[in-house]
Amino acid sequence: VQLQASGGGLVQPGGSLKLSCTVSGLTFDYYSIGWFRQAPGKEREGVSCINFGNEATYYADSVEGRFTVSRDDAKNAVYLQMDNLKPEDTAVYYCATTPTRCGSDYYTGHSFAFWGQGTLVTVSS
Repeated sequence: VQLQASGGGLVQPGGSLKLSCTVSGLTFDYYSIGWFRQAPGKEREGVSCINFGNEATYYADSVEGRFTVSRDDAKNAVYLQMDNLKPEDTAVYYCATTPTRCGSDYYTGHSFAFWGQGTLVTVSS
């Protein structure tokens, strides 16, 4: 199983970025995908999660209303549209996959067996 996160970069506060996560090696339709981030010196944080079948989406309070998660099962891909970015969004962003539904405790990351390598997002003027 491989997950490839991409789309990170340097953006000014208030700007936007769209992250992509492509997955191979499993039946994508049956897996939920989570986005996590880790800033320097901080613990990993659950950012968002989307269930298989597009049943439900979850967001951290810190990104609610600014980030949007979506998936395209035909392309084995999940996207994270990030708008109105803030300096505190600076982190390495990871995608991960689980065969279970996200659940309200997805942010722990405990149910996610496979992880991508991460993509760096830097929000700075």
